[in-house]
Amino acid sequence: MTARLTPHDDHGRPVPGTGTTGSPPPSREPQPTEPTEGTWSQPLCSESGSRLLSRTAIIVVSYDSASLLSRNLAQVAQAAPEAAVVVVDSYSGPQARADVLGLAEEHGWSTVLPTTNLGFGAGMNLGAAQALSQGAEVLVLLNPDAVIDRANLVRLVTRAAGNPSALVAPVLTDSGGRTVSDGAVVCLADGSMRSRRSQKPIPPGGTHPWLSGACLALSGELFEAVGGFDARYFLYWEDVDFSSRILASGGSLVLARDTTAIHDEGGTHAQGHSARAKSDTYYYYNIRNRLLYAGLHLDRSHQRRWAVTSLAAARETVLRGGRRQLLDSRQPLRTAVTATRDGLTLLRQVRRGLLPDPTEPVVRSGPRAAPTDKDATQR
Repeated sequence: MTARLTPHDDHGRPVPGTGTTGSPPPSREPQPTEPTEGTWSQPLCSESGSRLLSRTAIIVVSYDSASLLSRNLAQVAQAAPEAAVVVVDSYSGPQARADVLGLAEEHGWSTVLPTTNLGFGAGMNLGAAQALSQGAEVLVLLNPDAVIDRANLVRLVTRAAGNPSALVAPVLTDSGGRTVSDGAVVCLADGSMRSRRSQKPIPPGGTHPWLSGACLALSGELFEAVGGFDARYFLYWEDVDFSSRILASGGSLVLARDTTAIHDEGGTHAQGHSARAKSDTYYYYNIRNRLLYAGLHLDRSHQRRWAVTSLAAARETVLRGGRRQLLDSRQPLRTAVTATRDGLTLLRQVRRGLLPDPTEPVVRSGPRAAPTDKDATQR
């Protein structure tokens, strides 16, 4: 069973020109959407699992995450030795680079070694380019803190190979079996997020569905057709943007409900009550990039609505880390203000055509610009 997430209007009718076939919508006017359930309507790829995996590359972007690669990626690679593995090591220091190179040599992984931290999207683009140049036809994009066993990996790759225009995701659970992601939507009224399991009311105006970048599979053909990830996001919201562009190109989003991966979010967090608090980088890029997404995907009226609600949205993002964190420090609130200001600046730049090229990461400036290792895993 799968859940296919496709745009629908307010009356439940499919929006022309979106989903699995058709041409992109004629304008940037957002169409209200909601997830729809359905079974897989196209024949699955009939190749054996071993053959499919031999045409597959697993791509991971690492930032000071050698311990996670050793624990998680090594397990995935051992279970699927036919698949190529590409590790993009965003530079965090000489020892971290040496640790990743040692793991790659030990396990036979390919590496891409940028001299700076390029962020998630640009890193994935580099990894995909290398994988495709080596002959991969199906790409599996995996977080350092995510694990998928062989049976589930084969099912995931089978879905992607069977429909080259689909972006496919598994249900994500934590190591205790609790569902952490089974598809999500962004509300067009105000840019807030809802999981498919959320009981919180959705404001009028519809939604856009998206799939978490923690574990995705798609054809190399589709990745190239949509131009990969938009590197300007640097961290967070790039998977929301990627999902939207795939739908706009005539592709589809498919949640494979018979497939699971384990994603222990923030795998490098300390334990205890403080573990709920997010990093400064998490707050900054989530708040800022909400407004960047609005500028790139929504019309002026929706952009104004998201701008007006930006402080409320920033507060909601900070409170994902709990209220107790604010007893220790007001820094999350200061970061929220800075991120909102920078997001509004990016929104104005989009309108004026002044935004950098999509291949160039737009990185936070100032003393708190450098991310920590946990930021590479909080997707």
